[in-house]
Amino acid sequence: MICQFSAKNFRCFRDEFTLDMQATPIKECDERVFEDIDGERFLPLAAIYGPNGAGKSTVLDALYSLCLKIMRPICAAKCDNKSCKNRPFCNEQSVIIPIEPFVFSKTSRNSPTEYDLFFRTKNREFHYQLHILRNNIVFEELSSKSLTGNRYSTVFTRVKSNIKLKGSIKRYDVSSISDSLPLLSYLIITHSRNAVLKDIFSWLDNKIDFRNYGLPYEESVISIDDNRKSIVLSMLEEMDIDISNYRVEKTENKIEIYTSHTVGKETTELRIADESSGTIKVFGLLPHLVDSLVNGTTLVVDELDAKLHPFLLQYIIELYTNPKSNKNGAQLIFTSHDLSTMSSEFLRRDEVWYVAKTNEEAAKLYSLVEIARKDAKYDKQYIEGRFGACPYLKRIINWEDVV
Repeated sequence: MICQFSAKNFRCFRDEFTLDMQATPIKECDERVFEDIDGERFLPLAAIYGPNGAGKSTVLDALYSLCLKIMRPICAAKCDNKSCKNRPFCNEQSVIIPIEPFVFSKTSRNSPTEYDLFFRTKNREFHYQLHILRNNIVFEELSSKSLTGNRYSTVFTRVKSNIKLKGSIKRYDVSSISDSLPLLSYLIITHSRNAVLKDIFSWLDNKIDFRNYGLPYEESVISIDDNRKSIVLSMLEEMDIDISNYRVEKTENKIEIYTSHTVGKETTELRIADESSGTIKVFGLLPHLVDSLVNGTTLVVDELDAKLHPFLLQYIIELYTNPKSNKNGAQLIFTSHDLSTMSSEFLRRDEVWYVAKTNEEAAKLYSLVEIARKDAKYDKQYIEGRFGACPYLKRIINWEDVV
């Protein structure tokens, strides 16, 4: 699971922002919080709100670009694209997000983009830092600790070309690494059997998934086995979407998906392309929701509410916040404009995040728990502008002169 993610000088974020998945000591909906073996408590979801162009998607882009920076070289070295086409970092259609600094400041333009990620596997907690300037690595460090320990041990430190390895990787040869390649990527490529490196690769490869970052819905469906298919069909029924079955038809150059609709005793098939855009969105998303909940992975979705009825969005949120459906510590991180879910009925205050821009065009990320009391009416007070991160409309056009 993700514990905490920070980035600095990435696109519209000049200053450091931190998305914290650790639960704050509030008592709201305490039953939905995960508690790990060391007593640390984590949240099942984070919902990010704000006006268009403020930087909501950029928060997710930053996390994605870090994972892509690490995984893309590994995929290029290790993976056969045909067999890996359903893996988000290996697919040729995956979106490449350039790592660019904040451009509205001369100082920022000439400074590195900085990433800082804490994450947990079943075995350990890792702290990974990566600083990049014009695609070259200027600083990189990996530390880890056992889930029952208190102290981190440094695995490696890299300051430009100066590299120090410790522990089980101390004697590895890294003399041939390029300036643009993360040391973590290089070590996973060259020493994949090392237990620590194997643990990290497994988490990046299997425990975090990004939607709206490349893979088409057809490939999402193909990856589902028969057991997953039955769950997806049951979820469609729960969501009142009248698809009774589906099948995938593959040829050498094309993939077609057909959905079945039963009216009375007659069943009719439609191509998925003939379904509504909302149904297509749900159909492509559900396999990833199922895998996330079953395998306890972190699912990151930009504009989760787009083309979804508010009740369907509420249904998805409740899958993660309900301990009965989320037994394995799955996490959902998403952006949204939907205000119907911005309430204590669906979200804790530390699960609600806002993004707003300053007068200097720099974005800022902050949590509702920092600015609102327990009894706050989130949606109402947000619309009133009390929390910021709202579009302030200016009536400057005289339409009588225009029309």
